Amino acid sequence: MEEIIVGLDIGTTKICCIVGRKNDFGKLEVLGMGKAVSDGVIRGIVTNIDKTINAIKKAVSEAEEQSGVQIGVVNVGIAGQHIKSSIHHGSITRDSSDDEITIEDVNRLTNDMYRIVIPPGSEIIHVMPQDYIVDYEAGIKDPVGMSGVRLEADFHVITAQTNAIQNINKCVERAGLEVDNLVLEPLASSLSVLSDEEKEAGVCLVDIGGGTTDIAIFHENVIRHTSVIPFGGNIITSDIKDGCNVLNHQAELLKTKFGQALAEMANDNEIVSIPGLKNREPKEISIKNLSRIIEARMEEIIEMVHTKIITSGYEHKLAGGIVITGGGSQLVSIKQLFEYMTGLDARIGFPNEHLGKSKVDIIKSPMYATSVGLVLCGFMGLDDRDNRFFETERIGVSYNGKKKFAVKGDNVWKKVSEKLKGILIDDFEER
Repeated sequence: MEEIIVGLDIGTTKICCIVGRKNDFGKLEVLGMGKAVSDGVIRGIVTNIDKTINAIKKAVSEAEEQSGVQIGVVNVGIAGQHIKSSIHHGSITRDSSDDEITIEDVNRLTNDMYRIVIPPGSEIIHVMPQDYIVDYEAGIKDPVGMSGVRLEADFHVITAQTNAIQNINKCVERAGLEVDNLVLEPLASSLSVLSDEEKEAGVCLVDIGGGTTDIAIFHENVIRHTSVIPFGGNIITSDIKDGCNVLNHQAELLKTKFGQALAEMANDNEIVSIPGLKNREPKEISIKNLSRIIEARMEEIIEMVHTKIITSGYEHKLAGGIVITGGGSQLVSIKQLFEYMTGLDARIGFPNEHLGKSKVDIIKSPMYATSVGLVLCGFMGLDDRDNRFFETERIGVSYNGKKKFAVKGDNVWKKVSEKLKGILIDDFEER
């Protein structure tokens, strides 16, 4: 049976639904896409249930009509300032060193992380192993098959506010859908725009959305740090609105059509005319002044990103530099501003590395990186259907009240770790 996966990105500016399948060459083929204006979400948080439900229904309806697929189950992204990450150490003692470490031992160690004390009102959404230690031998990536009594590991634990999770689930379910996976948005974006070489060398993903800027740092193919900055493209639009004294939709058009992240690159004599209000003269806006407004706010955002990189401890381990994606990455000269302020190489991340021939060409824009990544999340492990991965026993488990599937077998850990080094290991565990 052909596998079809649906990603639903509930963002601050838009709600996007993408239907995809893998072609014969293992590339993602987008069958259909639908999007709607997001009026009920502010900085990644659902603030109006009814408006969000209506927008989800509209986006899903468009995707269904274009793809000819009836959508029932979706992978949903989550972001917002409430997202927190921390490193925790765990350990277990096995009965005998004669027996090999099994996937069950790794699962038991991972499941212990769900018992750690977290702030009230929060919930663990991802548990991601960093490095393992077997009998005090550190730096082990895959302990399965080794002999040892004591198994330890450092885990990157990501939490979110319970209310925020419940509101997202409520909106999706009232729209007639079921949530399959709830995925942190920068992790989804990383699947669509980062290469394995960049993750190995060390890279910082910066996803500039409408309400937030999401950060994910990888090193040696392992996710090392995640963070969310509560500023995005909408704050720039607001600055232009106030600075140029124009309407909000006019400010958005000025930003997308004429905005530049480096004011010195703008032409001093270039002027754009904005239609005035009823019976009023048109307003003339200097492109130079417009760029100064944008540059000032972008400098603030980049300073915050640079601070997060420094505090993570990986500033000097990012041979892959910075990959900028999201709608905000389309600003002219933003790559040069990032390089100038951080001293790191930068590039714009397009979600086309894993894309095959699709019905929707617009999907290759950076603003759809998260949406494409959410679809790719659903295909983790499905590519191995011809190998031993799907010959193992599948059993149903419960996670957040939803029906999930776990896979049991000797090579499960190897397959998952090779793909994302445990980013979504919690989808294979029983909480």
